[in-house]
Amino acid sequence: MDFDLNEEQSMLKDSVDKLLSNRYDFDARKKHAKHAEGFSPEIWTQLAELGVLAIPFAEEHGGLGGGAVETMIVMESIGRSLVLEPYFATVILGGGIVNTAGSDAQKGEILPAVADGSLRLAFAHAERQSRYNIFDVKTTAKKSGDGWVIDGEKALVLHGDSAQKLIVSARTAGGQRDEDGLSLFIVDAGAKGVSRRGFPTQDMQRGAEITLAGVQVGADALIGEAGKAGPVIAQVIDAAIAALCSEAVGAMEAMHKETIEYLKTRKQFGVAIGQFQVLQHRGAEMFVALEQARSMAYYATMMASEKDAAERHKAIAAAKVQIGRSGKFIGQNAVQLHGGVGMTMELKVGHYFKRMTMIDLAFGDADHHLAYVAAQPGGLLPASL
Repeated sequence: MDFDLNEEQSMLKDSVDKLLSNRYDFDARKKHAKHAEGFSPEIWTQLAELGVLAIPFAEEHGGLGGGAVETMIVMESIGRSLVLEPYFATVILGGGIVNTAGSDAQKGEILPAVADGSLRLAFAHAERQSRYNIFDVKTTAKKSGDGWVIDGEKALVLHGDSAQKLIVSARTAGGQRDEDGLSLFIVDAGAKGVSRRGFPTQDMQRGAEITLAGVQVGADALIGEAGKAGPVIAQVIDAAIAALCSEAVGAMEAMHKETIEYLKTRKQFGVAIGQFQVLQHRGAEMFVALEQARSMAYYATMMASEKDAAERHKAIAAAKVQIGRSGKFIGQNAVQLHGGVGMTMELKVGHYFKRMTMIDLAFGDADHHLAYVAAQPGGLLPASL
């Protein structure tokens, strides 16, 4: 199988890498984090001008018609630069929901605005009790005339404090943990009854707790068919995990590079510590873990659009296991090999490790997905590969 990028993909990679390497050094990142919204609106605009925000969407909706490979390229670059801008929350999650299940009218209204950077979305789905069960939803939506009334609370909504529109999951039928009975709604973040409490996360991203108290929305706010959003949520989250795997590879690659450079320059007993064989072995083991993660990220990218939901999720879960394990191994060793300075806020390597830890916990950690993969019959690979 050919894993080489074509000419257009290579140009995309070069363009995104150039923008972020020029505008996103470690000091700049700390300044961006202090902005009121937790990121740089200027960088966000530049990403839009470069076409990065438009990549996954069809041309008729203001997009570029890209696929999972193009998303992988962007996410790897985001991981290498520890980008704070809400690309994942807006384009992958919120935009992914609308692009997958939205009506033509919803796509025509929302996706062009996402692509040009004028609209930011947040996926208000997780709840305090749900942990890794994506179907555990207590928030309710009840019919009221031609529209709906939504009541509930959402936790850890990524960039939910700065989004202009929320994609809210709510139960319209069934029990609390049933896959059937879930629905998705587009809600204005400033609507009456919506309250938000924003906070910084451990990796300097932004999250929010969102309360919906008697929020009224029209019939046109419903995405897809009422009560049938479970498979849509599962599909978009699988694609989101694949994107996170690519981001993780970018972060691990940067951690490994930073560590090897440090081993070449830090001196002890009059020589660079990279001359000591035991540390050379550790660097080599980090590289092996990185390449294992890269291979599984490629696999997740290939399977992100698989129509068979069971095969798709099995592959995505297997990739998440390797990403979690490799990220922990590389992060721990990067910090340890940097010595005491590896634990400080002033050194970038610790921030990479924090981001890797948050990626591991997102949508199920390595242990959670390992248990799932172990319980599946028939091995890992689908018969079509």
